[in-house]
Amino acid sequence: MTRFQQLKELILGKLEKELPRHLSYHNIDHTTDVMQAVALIGDIEGIDEKNKRLLLTAALFHDSGFLIGREEHESASCDMAIQYLPGFGYQPAEIETICNMIMATRLPQSPQNHLEEILCDADLDYLGRIDFFTLSNRLFAELRHEGIVKDEEEWNMQQADFMGGHRYFTETSINLHQAKKEQYIELIKSKISNKIFNENQ
Repeated sequence: MTRFQQLKELILGKLEKELPRHLSYHNIDHTTDVMQAVALIGDIEGIDEKNKRLLLTAALFHDSGFLIGREEHESASCDMAIQYLPGFGYQPAEIETICNMIMATRLPQSPQNHLEEILCDADLDYLGRIDFFTLSNRLFAELRHEGIVKDEEEWNMQQADFMGGHRYFTETSINLHQAKKEQYIELIKSKISNKIFNENQ
């Protein structure tokens, strides 16, 4: 078993056992989903093995801060990476690269290099995928539980606004997901306008 495999089992086990149960979106499934997405995007974008390991590590840790809470979870995720990674042979420069990738996912996303762009795109990969509405509903349930959104109408308005302002950074994600994402934005907007139109009848 590689050191990365050991690290992965440790962190995923921690997320599975310790994350609050109401996190229907920011859970172990999201972490493994983002890891799969960075592997796919990284392959197509021609990332070498060393940097792919850093990408996968950043994806593994990127939402581990939810173990502490939603607020500033990216910083808490970095703190966890700094705590665990030296014990698995990661060098200070590698840990810094990983933390910079994690911090780039803070909304609004702000990637400064290719690796950061890949993690940002992987984190929001679902916005243009066929399972978009399934995952979107999970996020809505999570945010409603925490009182961050009150109902479906407010959620649709927030989603339309957020997705309209979002952009994919890598050529791979643009090619794979941009067209589908734009279709979803129009669908969500039609739900809002239909509801408002019907109320005004």
